[in-house]
Amino acid sequence: MKKIFFLSLVFILLLCNVTHAQKYNDSEYTSALGGKFWAYGVGITFKQFLPNRNAVELVGHFWNDGGRFSGMYQFHYNIKGAEGLKWYIGPEAHIAVYNNHKNERFYFKNWDSGTYLGVGGVIGFDYKFSEMPINISLDWQPSFEFGNDHGFIGAWGGFAVRYTFN
Repeated sequence: MKKIFFLSLVFILLLCNVTHAQKYNDSEYTSALGGKFWAYGVGITFKQFLPNRNAVELVGHFWNDGGRFSGMYQFHYNIKGAEGLKWYIGPEAHIAVYNNHKNERFYFKNWDSGTYLGVGGVIGFDYKFSEMPINISLDWQPSFEFGNDHGFIGAWGGFAVRYTFN
């Protein structure tokens, strides 16, 4: 499964590079697609900036025992003296599907199978390389999940690497 994901991602990035060739000489971008690495795997991330320079990010994490789909609205702020670097903060909402979490190494072990809703926030840093169509980000997504034996979850967030589109 991981091989298929990475091969698909490489294929998409190569295709985008061929069909979307342009000069990358600034630190701004409109949208980005890539992978988001977290403590227990990797997810697919898509980020879209809005006309007001805030952004919406969608992240899908999938693993053997379920998955989680998150949507975030991010307020981006420049950092003086650091071209291409921004910090962001904003609200998050998600839906998660768990299937028999009995794995001792997994953060939310022993939770009942089912579908759960949650809300939270996000805070992080976003950097766009000026000479390449690449963006990286690092964030934390603390959240609260509603359901039997659920509650605060502090293990979400991660390191993202994305291909950018202007």
